[in-house]
Amino acid sequence: MNKFFFKSAKINEFRLWGLIFTLVGMGVMILGTAGIVLWGQAGKIVAAIFMVIGMISLLVSVAVYFWAGMMSTSATMLTCPECNRPTKMLGKTDRCMFCKTMLTLDPAQATHAPSE
Repeated sequence: MNKFFFKSAKINEFRLWGLIFTLVGMGVMILGTAGIVLWGQAGKIVAAIFMVIGMISLLVSVAVYFWAGMMSTSATMLTCPECNRPTKMLGKTDRCMFCKTMLTLDPAQATHAPSE
């Protein structure tokens, strides 16, 4: 069975990681500028190092957002049986982006057969 770390849709998890990298990068850069205030001239070296680390984190976030966007364009669209809203699904199992219901395209993992 597919385990989810945050109990949300896979695309939303990727977007969350992109947001985390963005906030960490910005936070590291802001903390780096505090080095100038605390240590004066020597703090400029600390600020430069933290700026580089922050920029790397921001570039990673751009890559994660780009990757999530590319996956989103090829995701399977389906209607959630619980909330009846259209949602995107990656892989054989995923969660609804809105109500977090487990969804699957694999009949072997389905809990009941759809009534048609």
